[in-house]
Formats: sequence, structure tokens, C-alpha cells
Amino acid sequence: MATSNSSNSYRLEPEETGALPRITLFTMFRLGLFQIALGMMSVLMFGVLNRVLIRELGVPGTIGGIILALTLFVAPARVWFGQLSDTKRLWGYHRTGYVWVGAFCLALLAAVSVQVMWRVGDSLSTVGWTTPTYLWTGLLALIFALYGLAVSACSTPFTTLLVDVSDEDNRSKLVGMDWSMLIGGTIVGAITIGVLLKKLTLNAPIAELQASINRLFAIVPIVVLVLAFLATWGIEKKYSRYALRLAALQAETASAPAGSPEPRIGLGRAWQILTASRQTRLFFTFLALMTIGLFMQDPVLENYGGDVFAMEIGATASLNAFWGTGTLIGLLISGFLLTPRIGKRNTAKLGGLLVVASLVGVIGIGFTHSQVGLKLALLVFGLASGIVTTGALSLMLDLTAAATAGTFIGAWGLAQAFARGIATVSGGILIDLGKRLFSDPVLSYGLVFVMQGVAMLFAVWCLRQVNVQEFRTSAKQAIVAVLEAEID
Repeated sequence: MATSNSSNSYRLEPEETGALPRITLFTMFRLGLFQIALGMMSVLMFGVLNRVLIRELGVPGTIGGIILALTLFVAPARVWFGQLSDTKRLWGYHRTGYVWVGAFCLALLAAVSVQVMWRVGDSLSTVGWTTPTYLWTGLLALIFALYGLAVSACSTPFTTLLVDVSDEDNRSKLVGMDWSMLIGGTIVGAITIGVLLKKLTLNAPIAELQASINRLFAIVPIVVLVLAFLATWGIEKKYSRYALRLAALQAETASAPAGSPEPRIGLGRAWQILTASRQTRLFFTFLALMTIGLFMQDPVLENYGGDVFAMEIGATASLNAFWGTGTLIGLLISGFLLTPRIGKRNTAKLGGLLVVASLVGVIGIGFTHSQVGLKLALLVFGLASGIVTTGALSLMLDLTAAATAGTFIGAWGLAQAFARGIATVSGGILIDLGKRLFSDPVLSYGLVFVMQGVAMLFAVWCLRQVNVQEFRTSAKQAIVAVLEAEID
């Protein structure tokens, strides 16, 4: 897979960015603080609320899965937020201002969502599935959708910022560092939740459960806001290469007059660039299938621990720590050692095949009912997930055109988020179906893990056709054509 700069001249050579400092490992670590914040919120929303909503409050898995998936089905907004950050500054920044506003909104909505969830539970236990319960459930679904918009508003500009501040030769390290810290946030969140909920028994009274979880949702969102500001303050101003890359593009556009202002490519034009290469469609499909292959277990993992292994709420929440630890190790090993040696595509392929093998282990350990065995199986699953994620994300940042970086990152985010939404709903539906088909809970949950593995196998097959060189050539031609049309 060729990635030479000679065929991709809109990416600046090192000497062209000599006036700008290169990001250091400490800067990568700082940026990773935002990923820690997102990881903590992920455990809170997709771990704790998922378990309480379905198991403790008695909401069917299909309905719970749909509600959780709404945070992901609003993903088309990612393309718009990305394009917006390309063309309109907020408080003088292309990316940072959007990160701050989005982080504030997601923290606020997380705190509101847990209170509405209790109203759903109260109504369900009092009057059953009647109009009041449906109304509360609808409100909860709306809040989750708004939460998804908030995540899109901050995460898409943040990921684009990673493209802006990095160069091709240090991008895999940045991916390894920052996404390992995303998983680190999952681990920190899982451990924190496990400690705060340690006193809760397997079937704790709702009042006791409510008090503990309310305290949790009062603490974590504040921590998330602080981390978001610490991660991004001053980074864009000091390190961003976005303006220089746009200037390089203008210099290649024959009709661009000297000193032309920063081009503002509208969403329609950006979409033309986005769809110019068939590689865009191929990689979109790969990302979607890979995401399904990684996250279909999201709505069922904690319940798997409770139903098959008789684990308490705190213990099932801590399962994310074992998965996260494995992913953290996989990200660091592949980002700093594996990817530079065997390439990004081979890293993703290897990781995908290891994911399939580890899912077989997750199913097999269910027949032993060993909690230790489950934790080890999830550790291996996490290791494989980290490897495939590093390869895929490194490819993703390469498959991004400078003039419309936010739009491309939005599209890749759309593929991942929409696929994760499908995975979440599918996981809920499949576990309900599995419980109807099988009396053994291991087989019921095994149906979810089997379909997850099948999706990953298709992703690996699709990856064979991805070609970065072809993408860069067609994307560059489309960008120059659009810029010339804008100038004309």
C-alpha cells in the first residue's frame, strides 16, 4: 500500500511545516485526556445505564438497545459538524471551540438522562406499559439522541484536530497513544464505578441503587468537562497545520490569485469530494463491518456476566476494565511496534482475525461459568480489538483530504457510529431471539457473539480492496476542481 508524499502533494513535506513545532509525546498525552473523558462517559452510558435499564428496571432488551442506539443513529450530523469546523471558526478556532461546547452538552445531558430513566422505571413498575410509560420512554429516547448529537459535536472536530496537528510519520504513534487513553478512560471509569457501586448486592433495592448511581452521575460529568479543557487548551493554535495545507492546495490551483483568503467549501462541494473515490465507499463499508464486529456485544456483555456468571452490578461493570486493559496493550503494541513494521492494512487484518478467535473463547468459557475465565477471555478480546483498531484508525486518518478534513472525519465517524447503532440494536434483538430459541443462556448469548464474528470476517475480506494511493489521487483531483470552481 503506497503512501509516498510524492503522489500526495497536498500533504506538506516536513520542510514545509518547519515553521510549526512537531507534537511531542507529552502533547499526545495531553490530547489523550479528552479520550479518557469520552471513555469514562462510554462506561457510564453504555455500561451502567444499559444494565440498570434492562436488568434492574425490566425494560426489554430490544427497547433498551434501540434507546441506547439512538446516540449513534444521529451520526449523519457528524458530517455536518465536521464540515462546519472546516469552514466556520468558533471563538477563533476551527476545532477547539466545537470540542468545548460539545463536551459541556454531553455532560449536562448525561446527568439529565439518569433522572428520566428513574421515571421510566417508576412508571413501568406502577402502571406497566401504558401511555405514561411510553411518554417517559420517548423522552428518554430523545435525550439519548441529543446526547449522541453532543458526542458528534465534540468528537468529530477533535479527531479532525488530530489530523491537523500530526504528520504522516508520527500519526500511528498519535493513534496508539490517544486511543489507548480512550480505553484507559474506559478502565478508569469501570474501576471507579466498581468501587462506588461495590456495596450494591446482585438484586439491591431500587432506592439504594438510585442513590448510588445518582452520586456517580454527579461526579463523572464534572471530571469529563475538566479533562476536555485540559486536553485541548492551546493545542490548535500552536500545532495545527490546517491553514498551511489549505495554502498548499491553493498554490496548486492555477487560477488562485496570490494572497487568496482561506477557501470555504460548502457542504455540497465537500460531498462531491467525499464521493469522488470508490475507495471512500470501500473503506466506509469496512469501517461499518469492523465496528459491528467489535461492538455487537455492547448491550449484552454486562447481562451475560449477570445471567451466566452470577456477577453483581459492580462486578459486571468492571468487566470493561479487563476488555479495556487488553485493548490498551493492543493499541500500544500495534501503534509503536507492529504497524511501523507490517503496515496499517496488515495490522488491521491480523487484528480482525484475532477478534474472531477470541469471540470463540468468550462463548466457550460460558459453559464453565468461570468468572476468572471470562475476564481472561475479555482480556484477549481486548488485545485483538486494540490491534485491529490501530490499523483501521491509522488508515482512516490517511484517507482524509486536507481541504475537507472535518467532512471526511465526519463520514468515517458516521460509518462507525451508525454501525455501532446497528450493532447495539442487533445485539438487543439477537439476545431476545436467543432466549426464545434456547433454554441455555450460554447459547442465547452465544448467538450474539457468533454473528459478531461473522461481521468481522466480512470486514477483513473487504479490507483487501482498500487502496490509499488510489484514494489520494482521486481525492486530490476532486479538491483542485472544486477550489477552481469556487474561485471562478
